[in-house]
Amino acid sequence: MTLFQKSLALAILWILMISSTYGQGTSSFDYNKPDNKGKFFVFWGWNISGYTKSDISFNGTDHDFILKSVKAKDNPTPWDASVYLNPSLMSIPQTNFKIGYFFNDHFNVSVGVDHMKYLMINDQTVKMTGYIERDGSVYNGIYNNTDHTLSNDFLLFEHTDGLNYINIELTRVDDVLKWFNKGQKNLEINLLEGIGIGALMPKTNATFLEGETHDEFHLAGYGLNLKLGMNLTFFRYFFIQGEIKGGFIDMPDIRYSTIASERANQSFMFWESNILFGFKFKIAHKNK
Repeated sequence: MTLFQKSLALAILWILMISSTYGQGTSSFDYNKPDNKGKFFVFWGWNISGYTKSDISFNGTDHDFILKSVKAKDNPTPWDASVYLNPSLMSIPQTNFKIGYFFNDHFNVSVGVDHMKYLMINDQTVKMTGYIERDGSVYNGIYNNTDHTLSNDFLLFEHTDGLNYINIELTRVDDVLKWFNKGQKNLEINLLEGIGIGALMPKTNATFLEGETHDEFHLAGYGLNLKLGMNLTFFRYFFIQGEIKGGFIDMPDIRYSTIASERANQSFMFWESNILFGFKFKIAHKNK
């Protein structure tokens, strides 16, 4: 069972245990007043993402070079209900998972994982500076801002399992209907603005000069993000949420081979478009 499967299973169990203690409120409840403080929530969903060009440096036992303005793309799984809706395959698509808590009627804090995928585009031509001195390699030599094509036999470079952004976010939530004193019993239309910070733990699948790849989870750097979204909450507990998120990722410590001393370094801007499905609840307390 993967980390994502374990996290989701624990969250579902937690919700089922707590949901048995709910109170449904009274008939005199004022739906125009804030009612978020003390609520928990959990959501799961999917993303598509994009990345700016980045400079990637590689430092190893027989090479030290930098590739300039490398282009990359995401790698979303084509829609297939048997994949996207299958709990045993939940880590295959580009996914988002988060658990959070409203410490204020308008603010919540959450922690989770944005599971993106980063795929360097092969056969592009970039500028390369540095050297390679590997026995028998046709790529040996000194490069000085030289045009170089990123062929498959030279370099494959992916964070495809994935570009895992483990982050904590602070989000402001406002029910737009309540701005006009039109709060509804079974519908909230919430505007979201948030800021986040976190760590990058990619599983980098890279092959340099057809050598062995490390391909293990590794703490590689950090990220920062801003987000804007809209949340539709139905019957006070269930919601659909759309988000646009953008930010900065810096990974100075990427493992790309089985040799522990060899490291890659890159930084870039990223964006995500997310569709999320979730559940929020408040632990009931007994009336005195």
